[in-house]
Amino acid sequence: MSLDQALNDEERMAGLDLRQLEQLVGLVEYDPSADPFPVAGWDALVWVVGNAVQTAHFFQSAFGMELVAYSGPETGNRDHHAYVLRSGAARFVVQGAYDPDSPLADHHRAHGDGIVDIALAVPDVDRCVAQAHAQGATVLDEPHDLTDEHGTVRMASIAAYGDTRHTLVDRSRYTGRYLPGYVAKASSYVPRPGRPKRLFQAVDHVVGNVELGAMDRWVEFYNRVMGFTNMAEFIGDDIATDYSALMSKVVANGNHRVKFPLNEPAIATKKSQIDEYLEFYRGPGAQHVALATNDILATVDAMTAEGLEFLATPASYYEDPELRARIGTVRVPIEELQRRGILVDRDEDGYLLQIFTRPTGDRPTVFFELIERHGSLGFGKGNFKALFEAIEREQERRGNF
Repeated sequence: MSLDQALNDEERMAGLDLRQLEQLVGLVEYDPSADPFPVAGWDALVWVVGNAVQTAHFFQSAFGMELVAYSGPETGNRDHHAYVLRSGAARFVVQGAYDPDSPLADHHRAHGDGIVDIALAVPDVDRCVAQAHAQGATVLDEPHDLTDEHGTVRMASIAAYGDTRHTLVDRSRYTGRYLPGYVAKASSYVPRPGRPKRLFQAVDHVVGNVELGAMDRWVEFYNRVMGFTNMAEFIGDDIATDYSALMSKVVANGNHRVKFPLNEPAIATKKSQIDEYLEFYRGPGAQHVALATNDILATVDAMTAEGLEFLATPASYYEDPELRARIGTVRVPIEELQRRGILVDRDEDGYLLQIFTRPTGDRPTVFFELIERHGSLGFGKGNFKALFEAIEREQERRGNF
């Protein structure tokens, strides 16, 4: 299967061609026929939240996502509400307990708002599950079909770090909005005049936080079970400040469309952002989602107008002569980046622009990154110190540093 064939119909309908997707998320060529666990890309990020009704509205208003499908008590689902939202190639599914005895209520009491399932699009569910069994992975749901008048979806699930799972989805024989049991649903929300049609076009990467000593074990899991390759490693001074530190390794599937940075805390004088996350999430989980945009300035402006808060970057960051010498020429004046607090980094392949939100829920756990790539395949290594110092300032304000 070529990269062009890996683009699903929903992405084509969203107006994304291969060149645009390569630019957005840094795809590379690969041959899936030799891969025992071929992954085409993201299927959905499935959230458990305390109030799905309001969170679905939040993702529409602040993130510009489109509501496309729904499951709940009105459709015969007496356990929970579930809203399906899209933005370009990205799909979020937001779930909240309707029944007080729902397992989702227990999950939320333990973890707060967060991602329970990083679902992946695969061309052959059975092949992937056979590989998972052979490599000793925990298979939570064996391959099975869901069918309605729109066709059939084949699915299975395997366990990942903490209470996170990967559902493997083949929807090549399905034309419905999401899954059987969901109905089409459109929102009555009207965006502000002049706002871009989409604020982001794809998921770039999802970062997982694991406990001290567990990072290499999970890197090995993705290598051995799912055939992911090691893409980057950040240790020591790469990823530390004067007070806190962490270690990070990045794994990616064959076409680099699915990228998982995995973080663990490192010994330091004060509590790191990873320590804080593990404490308040009550264990390992997905820390942040990077959203690929082709116009980060317009996206930041639109999100700020809706009340979304971003980490502040001090003026000294932009006044540093070493920064200006290192980044060279970028598509917008650095003064425009400074006005919004956007960070910039350059590597041998190009440059990227990025910015990070404050935590978007009640607990200091999950947050978002916006990233605009111009050739760079990296993760903003040159910005790590500035970013972590900004997070430390927020931790200190919260009394968790």
